[in-house]
Amino acid sequence: MTEPTPPVAKSAIAVAAERYLRHLAIERGLSANTLAAYRRDLDTYLGFLSARGLVTPAAVGADDVTAFAHSLRADTERPLAASSVARMLSTVRGLHTFFVDESLAVEDVAHTVAIPKQPMRLPKAITIEQMTAVLGAFPGDEIISLRNTALLELLYATGARVSEVTALNVDDMIDGDIVRLLGKGNKQRIVPVGSFAQAAIEKYLVRARPVLSAKGASTPALFLGARGARLSRQNVWLIIQSAAERAELGIDISPHTFRHSFATHLLSGGADVRVVQELLGHSSVATTQIYTMVTADTLRDMYTTAHPRAR
Repeated sequence: MTEPTPPVAKSAIAVAAERYLRHLAIERGLSANTLAAYRRDLDTYLGFLSARGLVTPAAVGADDVTAFAHSLRADTERPLAASSVARMLSTVRGLHTFFVDESLAVEDVAHTVAIPKQPMRLPKAITIEQMTAVLGAFPGDEIISLRNTALLELLYATGARVSEVTALNVDDMIDGDIVRLLGKGNKQRIVPVGSFAQAAIEKYLVRARPVLSAKGASTPALFLGARGARLSRQNVWLIIQSAAERAELGIDISPHTFRHSFATHLLSGGADVRVVQELLGHSSVATTQIYTMVTADTLRDMYTTAHPRAR
């Protein structure tokens, strides 16, 4: 009887790519179809690297990424549309940024690769009314409701990434009205916390966190799960999905929806774009300025509706 062939062990870079896909699913709340497209792009890239004998994230150099980009543009038998090339190279750049953020590589070797320019897509934000409904999705003084409300209020109050919020410790809340966030590249920033979030976090710390903490080993984490351990990014994703269903939004939202809405609502309220840049932890103001286009569209719609000679 022939013994079954043992499964081939995945390379270190393939394992890291799987971690990146899980990160995308949780951090950005991408749909199954979008994740499938990312997976196809990564399979193509990893196949290219494997053919060059590269099996670890740290082994890949800038020349390898450049060679991959050239191979995409030089394929005359199956030419790719500019949008497909842009998507694949964007996926590759995101992967290498993830490698650096997760200390799997020292240098981001893909950050200089040129990506074909595409029409700018605006971030998706929900209205203030919709956000209010989401934030009120867990009424009452039950332990889990207090935690969930505090979590959602803090996400909206600070525009923090989900990874930044789950990494928070109790000591990162400074005097109750300021939070210390650790962003990409271990860059620290200080962000004010509004009164609604302050009140929700105080109730959670006094009434709920001690109960949750008693169920597990001692941890400094601010947000705890039902067993007393640090709340995971996946937990946050599920809480947000539940809030959206309870609020009857009729649309999917993710942790990034809170971040986009935070920026859009601040700019709509008159905040300076450079202040929003600092609050979001963007290294370049150009990244933040995309939100100004959202508010410009809102102003244009209001003008068209209200002005007697606008149409």
